[in-house]
Amino acid sequence: MKNVFHLSWVGLLFQGALVFSQAPTGPLPVAKNRPVSPGAARDVEIVEKVLLSRKDYQVSLESLRTHYINVGELEKAKWAEEELLQFHRIPKQAYLLELDVPPPTLQAHENIPEANEYYRRAMQYKDKGWGQDYTDNQKRAEILFQQILSIYPNSDKISDAAYQLGDIYESRPYRQYSRSALYFERSFQWNPRTQLDSRLRSARIYDKYLNERNKALELYREVAQRELDPKRVGEAQKRMAELSGAPR
Repeated sequence: MKNVFHLSWVGLLFQGALVFSQAPTGPLPVAKNRPVSPGAARDVEIVEKVLLSRKDYQVSLESLRTHYINVGELEKAKWAEEELLQFHRIPKQAYLLELDVPPPTLQAHENIPEANEYYRRAMQYKDKGWGQDYTDNQKRAEILFQQILSIYPNSDKISDAAYQLGDIYESRPYRQYSRSALYFERSFQWNPRTQLDSRLRSARIYDKYLNERNKALELYREVAQRELDPKRVGEAQKRMAELSGAPR
């Protein structure tokens, strides 16, 4: 099960968003053979049920809203719309990253105009506004970036989308650091030549928030070996020396 929302919510509940005619109305394909960490096997069935329940609840509310619009009961349509809005504003944890983050084996090699348009629209919302508007815009952007990964997994935009998702999940409305770090990792795994600082961003999170020193060191070494930006390399080398000399 994948954490996926319908684009219709973007158009229905946040004014000015673009609804794409090709957006799916049913369940999207689920990645198969995705590895599950040993300790998480017992949780998979329960978490999948939670994710499916979220999706069914959303679809039902959207259907109810559409029904009330079609029969002219606009007050009830507004009730359903307000309930949808609150549903999407509720923070939702990934619980199992194996069921949320696509595998590192995706190939970002196709220039797909529709995916490019999703990315462009997402960037129009990301980091915009203040207060609740900022939070709502982060949600808009999250939905659009996730749609790229779900619908166009071979797009050459998936690496950039993963980076932006990493940034969103690290941001104030989310603070989902494990999720953020893994999306940053996918950014450079899907495009090893990326010019984005995804390796360094991931290393910082493992270092400062998750207290995973060995993982942080591994990524700092990659930055020092692969990056060309002297500031990134300098920061990685400095932190490597600090971590290597710190008591375990």
